[in-house]
Amino acid sequence: MAHIIVLGNEKGGSGKSTTAMHVATALARLGKTVGGLDLDLRQRSFGRYIENRQNTIAKRRLDLPCPILMELPPIDPATLSEGENIYDRRLSAAVAEHEARCDLIVIDCPGSHTRLSQVAHSLADTLITPMNDSFVDFDLLARIDPETYEIRGPSVYSEMVWHARQLRARAGLRAMDWIVVRNRLGAQQMHNKRKVGQALEDLSRRIGFRVAPGFSERVIFREMFPTGMTLLDLKELGVDRLNISNLAARQELRDLMKALNLPGVAVDF
Repeated sequence: MAHIIVLGNEKGGSGKSTTAMHVATALARLGKTVGGLDLDLRQRSFGRYIENRQNTIAKRRLDLPCPILMELPPIDPATLSEGENIYDRRLSAAVAEHEARCDLIVIDCPGSHTRLSQVAHSLADTLITPMNDSFVDFDLLARIDPETYEIRGPSVYSEMVWHARQLRARAGLRAMDWIVVRNRLGAQQMHNKRKVGQALEDLSRRIGFRVAPGFSERVIFREMFPTGMTLLDLKELGVDRLNISNLAARQELRDLMKALNLPGVAVDF
């Protein structure tokens, strides 16, 4: 059975697709068979990335691993049981088709609340929630007192994750490992950065997630999207020496992959 990794956050612009691209490619380069499924049916950034990678590999005749592009299969509404949601069936069918041949499946959810996203969260063995390092994004996880910065209670997204965990428990599935990833961290130890960090640590103890460092604001994480390549592929593209920024980006990806602590994955790049 494939280990299912879900990238989720109901706020757009948090770096979900960028994180999904790099996690999926890193796993493929580590020798794993990886499926990739994009549930943002409108923008399809993750799906387009895999397509771009496939095209570049074929066009340039590169010997590079690539995630398997998964699609939601069409379902005849007449085959649905009474009250069954068609998106539930489509997602279940897509996962069932690939889970036996894949070591891991990476699912990228849209930056909004949808039925597909809700069901995907209940399938997550590992849930990665990228967030920008600000209280604007933190508000999706919890409500805080504006004067004392004390946590008043979980917010809408945290409640959805809690329900997903309950569904997994009732189904007898393994407990979900939830990891909140802090993207776009500033280099300076700014006052706001420390406040966000402390609030996350407090909340993590209350609702049960781990905190991991993510990606800084670096061009290398986005500029190679049209080719489907990543900073891990630079050597195959003819780049013999990495600049300081690229080396730092590689270290950030390495640190994230180690922090995920995925079963059977030894990070050695």
